[in-house]
Amino acid sequence: MKPFLTLAIILGALITIMTDKQASASTATLILDTTKGQIEIELKPDLAPNHVARISELAEEGYYDGIIFHRVIGGFMAQTGDPTGTGMGGSGQKLEAEFTDYQYREGTVGMARTMDPNSADSQFFICFEGCGHLTGQYTVWGQVTSGMEAVYALNEGQPPAEPDSIKTARLAK
Repeated sequence: MKPFLTLAIILGALITIMTDKQASASTATLILDTTKGQIEIELKPDLAPNHVARISELAEEGYYDGIIFHRVIGGFMAQTGDPTGTGMGGSGQKLEAEFTDYQYREGTVGMARTMDPNSADSQFFICFEGCGHLTGQYTVWGQVTSGMEAVYALNEGQPPAEPDSIKTARLAK
């Protein structure tokens, strides 16, 4: 009976460790320190695992550090992720679309793309409101959980006359 009890205790401990790791992985957060304040984005690997992996990789490499918000449209969204600041650049790695029925709403974070659904790269946008028409058309990979006041404070324009930027982007778990 003792060997079974020992085995049950070991298995229980392993399950607890694995569950804790899965829970922390599913609640990973991308923190954007911007010129207007901090924005915290809960990553959604259950919706877009490949996009979350790529965004995480780029953030860990420091790719987003210093990049401006090149397209900020009041009442709609703020877009960033282009190292050229023109809306035409990217990291050079295209991602296949991971569309879902997750409803775009205030604070939803999605991937920018061209008319080709499989052209998303490094650019992304954060919705103010009025983005419901994007549901199922653009890959959702995150949801702002804190810092929408910083998003709303971003200077408007395409590009803004005085663009705001991401000072640093980092992952927190």
